[in-house]
Amino acid sequence: QPRFAAVRSVADLDRALQTAGRPVMLDFYADWCVSCKEMERFTFTDPIVAGMMSKALLLKADVTANTEDDKALLKRFKLFGPPGTIFFDPQGREIDGVRVIGFQNAERFAQTLSSAGL
Repeated sequence: QPRFAAVRSVADLDRALQTAGRPVMLDFYADWCVSCKEMERFTFTDPIVAGMMSKALLLKADVTANTEDDKALLKRFKLFGPPGTIFFDPQGREIDGVRVIGFQNAERFAQTLSSAGL
């Protein structure tokens, strides 16, 4: 199972992006989000997907509590809520056209990771 570091605020995220020095994958999650749990259980655990993900710094924003920090993180990416997966290059810039909204199976997500340079 790939390991994710928690980000709890925009400041947390900015710090992580500035120091990552490699591609970054930010996953938005909530306990009530069925697609999020399906991605965790079926997609992220796929050996091919997990191998590709290992090249990135993996960040998770758990927005279950819907705090002001959670809302600010979602707003930054114009997301209404999870699931959402955002990819950044090693310089911390979002990679355009690769974000994932909703569930993707392992095969489809592997294509997304490839598009994100992983």
